[in-house]
Amino acid sequence: MSIIFFLIGCSVLIALFFLGAFFWANRTGQHEDTYTPSIRVLFEDETIIEDREEEKDVPKREEKN
Repeated sequence: MSIIFFLIGCSVLIALFFLGAFFWANRTGQHEDTYTPSIRVLFEDETIIEDREEEKDVPKREEKN
């Protein structure tokens, strides 16, 4: 029976930790912009294009057998 009280205490502590993390995220502005992430998938990712162009300029290494 004492293990149940221990597990309840642990679950309450974990719940308080996650509640604190949620309030911290709200205070630091994590949930302010909800529109941009939903449309970000529609824009072209420029870093991928730049990486592909750099790969074309780099000569391939010869493998030693």
